Amino acid sequence: MATLRAGLVGVGMMGRHHARVLRSLEGVDLVGVADAGGDPHGVAGGLELHQDIDGLLGMGLDYVVIAVPTALHEEFALKAAAAGVHALVEKPLAPSPEAAARVAAAFTDAGLVGAVGHIERYNPALQQLRSRLEQGDLGEMYQVVTRRQGPFPARIADVGVVKDLATHDIDLTAWVTQSNYASVSAQAGHKSGREHEDLIAVTGRLHNDAVVNHLVNWLSPIKERVSVVTGERGAFVADTLTADLYFYSNGTVATEWDTVAGFRGVSEGNMVRYAFAKPEPLKVEHEAFRDAVLGLESDIVTMEHGLNTVTVAEAVLESARTNTTIRL
Repeated sequence: MATLRAGLVGVGMMGRHHARVLRSLEGVDLVGVADAGGDPHGVAGGLELHQDIDGLLGMGLDYVVIAVPTALHEEFALKAAAAGVHALVEKPLAPSPEAAARVAAAFTDAGLVGAVGHIERYNPALQQLRSRLEQGDLGEMYQVVTRRQGPFPARIADVGVVKDLATHDIDLTAWVTQSNYASVSAQAGHKSGREHEDLIAVTGRLHNDAVVNHLVNWLSPIKERVSVVTGERGAFVADTLTADLYFYSNGTVATEWDTVAGFRGVSEGNMVRYAFAKPEPLKVEHEAFRDAVLGLESDIVTMEHGLNTVTVAEAVLESARTNTTIRL
C-alpha cells in the first residue's frame, strides 16, 4: 500500500478526532494541520501548523480533511480542488444546495475523489441495518422514524439543528432504505434565543412510498440516537449510541387473552439483539476514503450524496418557514 500524505484543516472539537485517527491510519502520514485559531487541543504535536489552508495545500498533499465551520466548506473545498488535492469534507457538504453543487462539480471536473463526513453511515448498527434491509429481512417497508435529541452543544455557532443534526438522519435514511425523499413537511422551534432553529419535527415520504419522521432538538436532557424501520415482518431498532441493532418480529402465535388482544395491531413476536463487530465509525470512514483515493473499491459518501442531503435539508427549512409541504 502506497503511503499517502494527508493534511487536516480545522483542529476544533471534531478536527482533533480526525487527527487522532489519521495518525493511526495504515498507509497514511498526517504531515500538517491548519487552523486560523491556532491549536487549542494540542493536535499538531511536531507537525507543521499553518494559519490557513493555502499553506497546508502547499505541502504536496495527496488529500486533505476539511473540518471547519460549515460556512467555510465551499471556499476550502474549492481551493483543494483547484490544487488537485482529494478531499474529505465534514458534513454538511456546504451551507446551501447551490454551494454544494459547485463543490461537487469542481471535484468531478478535476477527476478528484471528494467525500462527505456523514459518519453515521459507518455506525456498525446502521451498516447491519442496511445489509438486512437489502436482503429483504423486513419485507415491504412502511415507515422510518428517527430521534436525535439531546442538550445544546456549545461547539455549534453557524447552523441550527437541521444542518448540524438532521443531516445525519436525512443521509442515513436515504442510505439504509436506498430510496430518496419525495416530499417533506416540517415544524421548527426557536427556544434558546439563537438565530437558528433548535428544534425540528419532520414528516416526509420516500420514493419507495415509506413514510418518514425525524425528531431533532438541542433542548432535551435525554440524549437519543435511535432509528426505527417498520415493515411487513416487524421492526428494526438501531441505537447508534451503543451501536446495537434489535429486531422485533411480528408474532405468529394468536393472543388468547381477549383484553390484551383487543388493542394490538399486529401481534408481538420474538425480539433479537444481534451480535456483530463494532469498529469505530470514524476509523472505518477514514479507511474507506483512503481506499477510494488509492483507487480501490470503497463505500464513501460521495459529494453527490452530500448534495442530495443538503437539498433535502434546505427543503425542510423552507417547509418550516412557509408552513407548506415541499416536493423534491
